[in-house]
Formats: sequence, structure tokens, C-alpha cells
Amino acid sequence: MKLSEFKFELPDNLVAQHPAKNRDESRLMVVHRDSGRIEHRTFKDIIEYFDDGDVMVVNDTKVFPARLYGNKEKTGAKIEVFLLRELNKELHLWDVLVDPARKIRVGNKLYFDDDGIMVAEVIDNTTSRGRTIKFLFDGPEEEFYKALHDLGETPLPKEFIPRDPEASDKERYQTIYAKHTGAVAAPSAGLHFTREVIKRLEIRGVEMVPVTLHVGLGTFRPVDVEDLTKHKMDSENFIVPTDSATMVNRALDQKKRVCAVGTTTMRAMESSVSANARLKPTEGWTDKFIFPPFDFKIANTLLTNFHMPESTLMMMAAAFAGYDLLIEAYQTAIKEKYKFFTYGDAMLIL
Repeated sequence: MKLSEFKFELPDNLVAQHPAKNRDESRLMVVHRDSGRIEHRTFKDIIEYFDDGDVMVVNDTKVFPARLYGNKEKTGAKIEVFLLRELNKELHLWDVLVDPARKIRVGNKLYFDDDGIMVAEVIDNTTSRGRTIKFLFDGPEEEFYKALHDLGETPLPKEFIPRDPEASDKERYQTIYAKHTGAVAAPSAGLHFTREVIKRLEIRGVEMVPVTLHVGLGTFRPVDVEDLTKHKMDSENFIVPTDSATMVNRALDQKKRVCAVGTTTMRAMESSVSANARLKPTEGWTDKFIFPPFDFKIANTLLTNFHMPESTLMMMAAAFAGYDLLIEAYQTAIKEKYKFFTYGDAMLIL
């Protein structure tokens, strides 16, 4: 398929700038692949579509406050530093993006606090905006990470949510089951769950099964080639635990629903498929790019948000729903004024 097939006009006012007042009161569009029927519900109604023995696979990655602001040595110029991933824990080496990049060269030092405790030196260039930096921190490991969290800012995607983070974003840009720190963006489909919804699902006999995929900026990197086979995804670290694989495979054997909560969860599972089309325990990196047509091996249900035009997330949703049905659903969403993107509404594809 071609990139241009995923282009559509999305009114600016439909890109959610804030989350719904209550997580489970987002809207929920339910799309039936077998009949093409589209229903309009509220997220808390999701329990009606699942039953005893079904599993919901969630991404339990935890977003860390990845956006820092430092001052350049000597000039004092303000520099934004976006932490992408830690390369070496002992040496405090990180891959980062810097802005404005033209001002930052190898050897420059950046000061992140007035006391000179949090200082980093640029030691390599990786891309036009990418750098490798080394924090010159002398102290216990837990103090270093506490300082990072205290100085960091909730990493809202500024391109689409161009506002300063508010105190409430620290909680709302995080799933309630977030556990393993490592993501620089939230797995947005999971943001709608409340403890009450999860409890009601558990009462129905639905298992909540965790995997971990640390969402990187690659998930949101624009596709800049018309031929989708030429697009290369950035690698992201993921883990499929043994217990989770066992529960998913049991549900598949019993012909139950296996719902991938989010595109990142789907990528983790489809990167961990055994020769007999079952989920296998895995720990590693994945750069899997899913677009139509694609033969999904594990999940038979997908919960996702409404995504931006020409995004890899929209392409995966189209691969799962079927391209024509997904486009019809998006046109309906725009007509019915559903909210798009991270803080937007949800879609359940059955």
C-alpha cells in the first residue's frame, strides 16, 4: 500500500488537547469486522464485549519525565534535551534529542540545575538532532534517577499537544497499571482504564495479562516514503513474560477473545510468535512495522485510539480492521466528532 492512501483531513479541533474528565467516560466506537456494523458507546461499556476466559493483553510500560531543559556552558542558551533511552547505566550514557540542535556540539556541557549537580557532556552526534550525552553525576544511583524525575517534564507530544504540561498530566499521561519505567510516550489505548472497569472485567472472568514494550519516538516518527515497504521503524525494547504467554495461549486454545490493548501491545505479541502460531516468551528489541495486508497470528481483538493521518499506528489499525472498514470508521468518527490522538477516544475492533 501507499502512504497517500492513509491521508485524510482531520479538523484541528478534533485533536484532543486534554483527556476526558474521567478516564472511563471517553467515547468508544465498536467496529465489527464480520458485519461492518459500527456502534457508539462509552468506554466503561467495554465489559459487555468480553466474557469468562477472555484475556486483555496490556502494555505495562511506565512513562518517565523525559523532557529536560538545560543551559549551555558559557553562553547560558536554553536547550531542550529529550531522553530517548539509557545506553549504559553505570556510565549514565543516554541517547537524546536536542533542540535547537545547531547549538550543540561534541564537547559542550549542559547544566540542568543551579547547584551544578546535574551536568551532562555531549560525547557524540547520532542524527541531525540526536546526540549521545554522559551525565557527570557523582552519587548513588537512586539519587541520580530521583534528580532526573524531579527535573524532568511530562513528555507530551508537542507537535500535536502544543501546551505546557499541567500537574494533572503526570497522572493522566500514564496508565493505572504502569509498572516498568522506560517509555517516552504513553501507550494511549490503556489510558481509558480505571480500577473499577478492570475490577468489573475480572468479575466477568476476564484476565488482564501484561507485556512490556517501552514506547520510543519511533512509534510516532513520520513515514516519509510513499512505498510503505521502504519505511524502517526504530527498534523498541520489549518483554513477553512466560506467565503471560501461557495465559494467552490457553485463551487461544479455548477459542476465546485475545484483545491487544494498543498497537504497542500488538507489536510486542506479533514479534513473539512461535512456529505453531502461539505466543512465546521473549525479551529483546523489535522494529516490526505492520501495515495492510498482514496476517495477525495472536490477537483477534484490538483496542486502540483514533490516530493521526499517515501514522504507522493508523496503518496497523487498518491492517487489523481491513482498510476499507477502517477508513469508513474514521470518516464516521470525524462526522460524529470523536476526539483523536493520545488523549482522544477509543475504538474496539472485534
